[in-house]
Amino acid sequence: MKDQPNKDGVVIVIAGPTAVGKTAIAVELAKRCGGEIISADSMQVYRHLSIGTAKPSLEELSGVRCHLIDCVEPDHQFNLGDYTASATPIVESLLADQRFPIVCGGTGLYIKGLLHGVFDGETRNHRVRETLKQRTVSEGLHVLYEELKKVDPEAASQIMLNDGIRITRALEVWYTTGKPISVLQQQHSQPPRWPTRFFVLSMSSDLLNERIEQRVHAMVERGLVEEIKNYLMRGFSLENPALRALGYRELLEFIEGRRTLENALEAMIQKSRQYAKRQRTWFRSVKNATVIDLNGMTMESACDEIASMCFSLA
Repeated sequence: MKDQPNKDGVVIVIAGPTAVGKTAIAVELAKRCGGEIISADSMQVYRHLSIGTAKPSLEELSGVRCHLIDCVEPDHQFNLGDYTASATPIVESLLADQRFPIVCGGTGLYIKGLLHGVFDGETRNHRVRETLKQRTVSEGLHVLYEELKKVDPEAASQIMLNDGIRITRALEVWYTTGKPISVLQQQHSQPPRWPTRFFVLSMSSDLLNERIEQRVHAMVERGLVEEIKNYLMRGFSLENPALRALGYRELLEFIEGRRTLENALEAMIQKSRQYAKRQRTWFRSVKNATVIDLNGMTMESACDEIASMCFSLA
């Protein structure tokens, strides 16, 4: 099957935790309907760091076009507003051609912002922001993250432990407005801008943990350490937002001699599992999403199930 007409203007979303197999299913689905993939991953937008962010290779994409990967340099703070501004015209263009946009990724806030819009209002406060920056230095980012978990657990579930920019932004909103950023986003969200088929891929914790461990080891075998060394040789800063991606900080510590490789890999695996757990919690809250249980299911049969709900199989 190819070039299934998207007469109803439907946007397909393939979401789920890290390492669950989103890209493979999105690629197969795109090949079946002639659609294109729009990445919804906050780290894959950055150039020069590909292995650790699990960017799909040309071989994995099999000729399918994938938007919003390798878009910006590592020193650019790509945010939710940038994502919605970049992804929206791609969606509109594909729908105008009656083709299927397939939004694929694990950054739930990006997907939500694209589908429902981004809240606005008086949520920025320079004084609060500077105070939070000072506290990050004096108390440590982990203290602020624990604080965010108490005042806004939903937002914390979608923010990685080392993501200082988003942690301080969420706390800035809390201290400026007295409301959690996740609540404000919900209050300002509109119905989906387009008819949407939202699928959340799921599997048992044991199987997902095993896949995460295998992925981490595979990344190192593919040259993740060398990728980081090349990044440093280009003169990029260690403070760039691109280095917030899971695993880079741990392997930097290995390169600097402050960790053994074995210890760095264990830390990567543990952090990836914790992040996957937060992603699963977040996606469980999505209304009108269809959960695809991948336990005992092949990729082909998962695609069959999704395709049957999105376009004709004739």
